Amino acid sequence: MTDNQTGDESHDDLFKDGIVSWASRVRCGEITFRQTVRTCLQRVHESPELDAFEHIDEQNSLATAVAMDSLLQHGTDLGPLMGLPIGIKDIMAVNGMPVTNGSNAQTDDLTGSQGQVVDCLQRSGAVVLGKTRTVEFALGATGVNTSRGTPWNPVDRSVHRIPGGSSSGSAVATSAGLTGMALGTDTGGSIRIPACFTGIVGHKTSVGRWPTDGVFSLSPTLDSIGPLCRNVADAALIHRVMTGESVGVRASANGLRLGIVEDLFMDDLDDKVAVDFEQACALLEQHGAQRVKVKFSEVHERIPLFTAIVPAELISAMTPERFQAIRAGVDRVTESRAAVGLKSTGHAFVSAQRRRKQLIGKALSTFNDVDVWLSPTCPFVAMPLQELSTPAVHERSLLASRNTQPGNLLDMCALSLPMQREGLPTGLQIARPLHHDAELLSISAVIESILMQNR
Repeated sequence: MTDNQTGDESHDDLFKDGIVSWASRVRCGEITFRQTVRTCLQRVHESPELDAFEHIDEQNSLATAVAMDSLLQHGTDLGPLMGLPIGIKDIMAVNGMPVTNGSNAQTDDLTGSQGQVVDCLQRSGAVVLGKTRTVEFALGATGVNTSRGTPWNPVDRSVHRIPGGSSSGSAVATSAGLTGMALGTDTGGSIRIPACFTGIVGHKTSVGRWPTDGVFSLSPTLDSIGPLCRNVADAALIHRVMTGESVGVRASANGLRLGIVEDLFMDDLDDKVAVDFEQACALLEQHGAQRVKVKFSEVHERIPLFTAIVPAELISAMTPERFQAIRAGVDRVTESRAAVGLKSTGHAFVSAQRRRKQLIGKALSTFNDVDVWLSPTCPFVAMPLQELSTPAVHERSLLASRNTQPGNLLDMCALSLPMQREGLPTGLQIARPLHHDAELLSISAVIESILMQNR
C-alpha cells in the first residue's frame, strides 16, 4: 500500500480493537507503520482541545516508523509492539525529549536520564510519539493541573470533564486513539483513576516488578509504572514484553471467588456506579463466580498512612529548600498536599511504615478465602471541570483515589476495566497480592469478556 492510498488518508481510530488486531493488519499489508504514525499525528492535530500531550516529536517518530517499515519489509519482525505509537507520561525521561514533571519549575534533574522501561519498549520497536501531560509532580487524582494544563476527557466532547490523574494525558491519548497505548505511573491510583474516567484499561503493576529508574520519584515506597490501553489483552501483551512472563488463559469465571470489602469501597457511590457494579457482580455470578464478604475495616487508615509516607518522601527527594523556593508557583492543590511533608517527622514516617507492613500481612491472609478483591474503581463518574470550583464538588472530587489508595498501601497489583461503554464510563477494580500480576491479568481477561457480552 502506498501513502496516497486509503490507509494514509483515513484518520480512523486504529486501536479500537487493541494492539494485536492492529499489528495483524500491518502484517497483512493493510497499513504501514508510517501510515499508522501519520494517522495518530493527524488525530492529535484534529482534536487540539484534548491537550493530551506536553510534547510531540513528529519528525523522529515518523523517521522511526519508516525505519521499522524497512526492517519488517526485509524480514526482521521485532514483535507486536513494533511500530506502535506510544505516549510516555511526562515524569519519565525519554532521550531527546524535554521532561517537565508537570511543573513550570525546572526539576528535570530529579527525573534523570532515560530508564530501562523506555529502553525496553524502544528495543521492542515502539515509536515514542511524545510526552503526555500529568498532574504536577504526579500528586493528584483529578487530573487537574493549573500550572501546565488539564487535558479534556474525550468521553464527552461537549463538556470539559476531568480526565483523572495523575496519568491524565496518557489516558486521554489512549482513550481518544491518539496512541496505541501509553505509560503511566501509580502511587495512589494514578493509572486506575484516569483509566476509569476515560473508559479504558489501566494496570497498576506490582511495586518493583518494573524498574523505576528514569522516573520522577513521588514515593519509592508506593510508585509503580504500568500501561493504559484499550483492553486486557493489550495489558497482558505489555506485561509479557516487560517481564518475560506469559499470562495464562483462564477458561471461565466458574468458581472465581470475588472478595467484596464492604468497608469504605462501597460508601457513597454515584447511583450509576452502584448500579453498574451490582450488574457486573450479578453477571459474574451467572457465570459461576461467587461473592464473598471480606471484613477489613483497616482500609479506613488509608488517609493517615498515605499522608505520613508520600509527602515526606516527595519532600525528601526534592529537599525542603527547593520546595520552598518553588511552592508559590505550584498548582494550589498539589502544593497543599506536598507541603504536608515539610512537617513530617521521622517517628511518624517509621510508625506508618511499620503499620503498613502489619496491614499487608492481614490483607494477604484474606486471599485464603478469595481470589480477588473487587470494587468500583472510583465512587463517581468524571465531573465537569468547571464544577470543581464549587466547594462541595471539590471536596467530593478528592475522593477519586479513595478506592485505589488501599491497593498501593497494601502492596497489591490491580487493574481497572470499564464496567460498560454506554454513557459516562465507570470502572471495575480488580486486585491481587504483590507479584501476582499474571494471575490478575488472566482473571481480568475473563471478567472483561463476560462484561463485554452484555454490552
